Amino acid sequence: MLTLRNEYACFDGTVGFYSHTSQLCHSKMNFSVYIPPQAKAGPVPVLYFLSGLTCTEENFTTKAGAQRYAAQRGIMLVAPDTSPRNTGISGENETWDVGSGAGFYVDATTDPWRKHYQMYSYVTEELPRLIQANFPVNDRASLCGHSMGGHGALVCGLRHRDRYRSISAIAPIAAPMQCPWGQKAFGLYLGEYEADWRAYDASEVVRMQQHDYPILIDQGESDSFLAQGQLLPEVFEAACQEANQPLTLRRHTGYDHSYYFIATVIGDHIHHHGDALYR
Repeated sequence: MLTLRNEYACFDGTVGFYSHTSQLCHSKMNFSVYIPPQAKAGPVPVLYFLSGLTCTEENFTTKAGAQRYAAQRGIMLVAPDTSPRNTGISGENETWDVGSGAGFYVDATTDPWRKHYQMYSYVTEELPRLIQANFPVNDRASLCGHSMGGHGALVCGLRHRDRYRSISAIAPIAAPMQCPWGQKAFGLYLGEYEADWRAYDASEVVRMQQHDYPILIDQGESDSFLAQGQLLPEVFEAACQEANQPLTLRRHTGYDHSYYFIATVIGDHIHHHGDALYR
C-alpha cells in the first residue's frame, strides 16, 4: 500500500512523495513521482532517476529542475531513495559511503546486509511493478543517474536491455571495481570474491550486454572525484569501444560534481530519453 506524504503542483503536473513497505528490502522505502500534464489524457512513458551517495528521493526532485523538460516531453519522473533506512543493522549510519544513503544498487549477498540491501532488484523489479500498478504509465521506460546512481543506471540498463529504451548518466562511478568507493562497498555487500563483483561493474557488463541505442554520459572536468580516481569514465569509454557500444561522452570544462552541473545538463538528458521513449 502506498502512502502519499506530500504533493505539489508543478508545470501543470504534480510532484508527489510516497512511502511503502518493500517486500524485497523488508523496510519502508520512499520515492518521488512527477506526473506530467500529458498523463491526464492517457498513459505516458517513465524515466527512473537514480541518485548518488548520501542522497534521498528529494535531492533530484527539488534541485535538478527536470520537471520543466519532463512536462515538455510528456515523461513521468520517478526517483527512489538510495537505500533502505533504519533497519537496525550495526554500523548502518556510521559512514557516508556504506549503509544508509549508499545502497550502490546491488543485491547484497553478505550478512548483515542481504536481508535489507536489495537495491538492484528493488529498482529493476519491485519499484517498476509498483509504478505500473498505481500510476498512468505505459510500458516504455528509461534510466538516468548521477554518481553512484549513474553506476546504477548503467548497470541496470545494460543488464535489462529489454526493459529500458535508453540509458544516460551524469558523472557516474563508471568502473567501481577499480575505485575506492566501489571496492569498499562491493567488499562489504558482495564479499571478498571479485568475480562476484563483475555483474555490478558497467565497464565489465558492457562487454557482455551492449545496449542497442547510444548511451549519453556527461562529466565535469573540475569534478574533485574525477581527480581522485573515483569515477573513471575513460575506463568505461574504452570498454564501450571494445564492445562496439555506441557512447556519447561529453566532458565539460569548469563543472564539478554538484547539482549545479546536473541542472546544467539535465535538459539534454530528458530530451535524449524523450527521443527514445517516443520513437
